[in-house]
Amino acid sequence: MMIPYGRQTIDDEDIKAVIEVLRSDWLTTGPRIAEFEEVFDRYVGAKYAVAVSSGTAALHCAMYALGIGPGHEVIVPAMTFAASANCIVYQGGIPVFVDVAPDTLLIDPKDVERKITPQTKAIIAVDYAGQPCDYGALREIADRHHLALVADACHSLGATYQGRSVGTLADLSVFSFHPVKHITTGEGGMITTDNKEYAKRMRIFRNHGISHDHRERQSQQPWFYEMVDLGYNYRITDFQCALGMSQLQKLPRWLERRQEIARQYDEAFAGIKGIKPLVVKADVRHAYHLYVVRINQVETGTGRGEFYQGLRSRSIGVNVHYVPVHMHPFYQDRFGTGRGLCPVAESAYEQILSLPIYPAMTDEELKIVVRTIEAASVKEPFIIPEALKSIK
Repeated sequence: MMIPYGRQTIDDEDIKAVIEVLRSDWLTTGPRIAEFEEVFDRYVGAKYAVAVSSGTAALHCAMYALGIGPGHEVIVPAMTFAASANCIVYQGGIPVFVDVAPDTLLIDPKDVERKITPQTKAIIAVDYAGQPCDYGALREIADRHHLALVADACHSLGATYQGRSVGTLADLSVFSFHPVKHITTGEGGMITTDNKEYAKRMRIFRNHGISHDHRERQSQQPWFYEMVDLGYNYRITDFQCALGMSQLQKLPRWLERRQEIARQYDEAFAGIKGIKPLVVKADVRHAYHLYVVRINQVETGTGRGEFYQGLRSRSIGVNVHYVPVHMHPFYQDRFGTGRGLCPVAESAYEQILSLPIYPAMTDEELKIVVRTIEAASVKEPFIIPEALKSIK
């Protein structure tokens, strides 16, 4: 029985909400989509929200809304999931990888400044692990160079920066509803913005480039539609949106639980040599999609790879987030990236480990994780399976 690094929580209310839609007349492009968008934009405080089929689709929509095209450069941090950079390539743009701060692994504004060229059109900031980036510094840079600012907030739903909600800190903010995220729709994503034109463009883009969806045409001329640009089928279903609305109601208490787990981890690792959590800035509320520690091999005598294998063999489902994007073969072959481009991210990758954190995680499970790591850090044997048998 594995304690995973993350997982969804689904209850009877969620199931009921989905069943109601399955028994209705609309399974997709129906009323639940606009309802979900409305409750979501109210939650984060943005003027507009556009629901799509995944976080990756949301990133692509954001690049389309900004008009990113061939030859345009977009700055993106190396420490992120590949989709943060792939969305630029989808539009024919050029990802320019920048390094991260060593204490938080968030995009480094100083490296952003160094890598801006006349071809730069936008900055994508990734709220790694759930901590908002330094949006004050990034906004100042973006405004001074007339660049768009995009928040990849797939890790940070519910977080705040200097009292302001994630979803309102950039020109476009992107969210994911994958099962390991804060709320889930199975697969799904959302983009928030205060720009009406961006929202309009993304709604067309998610529907093949067609100016009206099926529900809108039902009230006009059902047979007639116009494709005004080349788009994609990035539509989300009504039953997914029903699930999302049900999940969103529970988000505040789930965030509290994530933060409580993080506090317990912080206290435990303060006394374990060689296991160091990432720094959390004083002016943010961290959403803790991930709880990431750095393994100091000199102090523990054990490398990250050995920790990973040892913990997983003891049914602790740790993970690694992420291989720096510029180190993937596709980017090395296509764009000539490679080792040495972002040294802080490359060094961090050799040390980082994501520990289990999710709202349904029990205190007993947390204690097992901590005790196993403590034992591993001093190379003592620690047998887990019997302890796991008692966990429900």
